[in-house]
Amino acid sequence: MTVAIRPVLKSMMRNCSGPILVAFQIAVALAVLVNAVYMAEQRVEKMARPTGIDDRDLFGLRSVGFTPRFNSDASLREDLAYIRSVPGVIAATSISAVPLSQNGNVSDVCTRPHPSLCRLSATFYDVDDQALNTLGVRLLAGRGFRADEILPPIASSADPLQAISKILVTRSLARVLFPGKNALGLTIYDDADRPVTIIGVITDMAGTGYSSSYVGYNSVVLLPRLAPGRYLVRTAPGRRDALMRTIEDHLSASNPDRVIQNVRSVEFYKNLLYMADRNMAIFLLTVTTLLVAITCIGVFGLVTFNVARRTKQIGTRRAIGACRADIIRYFLVENALITTAGVVIGCALALGAGYWLSVRLELPRLDLYYLVGGVVLLWGISQLAAWHPARRAATVSPSVATRTV
Repeated sequence: MTVAIRPVLKSMMRNCSGPILVAFQIAVALAVLVNAVYMAEQRVEKMARPTGIDDRDLFGLRSVGFTPRFNSDASLREDLAYIRSVPGVIAATSISAVPLSQNGNVSDVCTRPHPSLCRLSATFYDVDDQALNTLGVRLLAGRGFRADEILPPIASSADPLQAISKILVTRSLARVLFPGKNALGLTIYDDADRPVTIIGVITDMAGTGYSSSYVGYNSVVLLPRLAPGRYLVRTAPGRRDALMRTIEDHLSASNPDRVIQNVRSVEFYKNLLYMADRNMAIFLLTVTTLLVAITCIGVFGLVTFNVARRTKQIGTRRAIGACRADIIRYFLVENALITTAGVVIGCALALGAGYWLSVRLELPRLDLYYLVGGVVLLWGISQLAAWHPARRAATVSPSVATRTV
């Protein structure tokens, strides 16, 4: 026995409030599910971006003097000499800010004078000649800084290219500035119209972590200049935490005129940087899971109600020859019609919400694969939710029809 669609529709129309509410619930669930999962995936993809540096084995620290006796230059030389001599330390450098720490100097860069015409900024790091080995980046073209090219610190970081004539840039920044060209030996300008020459191109590495659209994630410029009191240390794999404590204890005891601050791993800063994205992804996935569960409960409740309300009709159909499979099929077809109406409305809501989010929050347009996946998922879950009460309906005995006459 097959199930005709018209009698099922007529049966639903006799009491249409329940099916309409469940269809609307499915529509809202689909719209929220698709867009929330897509937004969560965008944040997961953002957190999974490669940093380009050895972030698992890097840590930073800062030395701050607090007495007139403190000699910043002498302390810098002594600290680096000690840190580099510690067994397990691969390399150490003076650096103006720890990558991904949301600190650092961000400035405009341009391929011609008058950078006010440009809309690109980069992260500037003051480093010494051991920076590449410390960061774990590779030189792709040109050369790195020599020890005799490292300039002394400047009093203020507001003017990053002061006295600088040579720089290193990341591959991504070089490609943006000079598309289709070899950037080696070419000149860029800062926001004070000062020219500097690119002497080396390195593999991509993350900058400060700022989210401004004008600051590229891999747009980094390395400057040959010491940064007093700030160090970045790279250790052998698995020894980072132990060496952090050892170095902090030694430096704290070696000079009573200063304090050691901000002894943190780069991984700590990375987790801190992406905390909001991680929490948002968890929140979105939790809300969508709860919404799908509530939708399943709604479908289950509607089918259960229909089974209880139609006990006599089910018994009558059994008495005139309908088998258990026919009863199950009837309720599944009825639920499929409700679900289909809901997902059709939900598709329109999902596309509308996706367009609004892309315009309002500057997010990428909703990928239709997510919409198709959401339709299949909700349609399948809805049918599974209706399966148990439909099976219970099939257990109704034909004698029920005679007992209730």
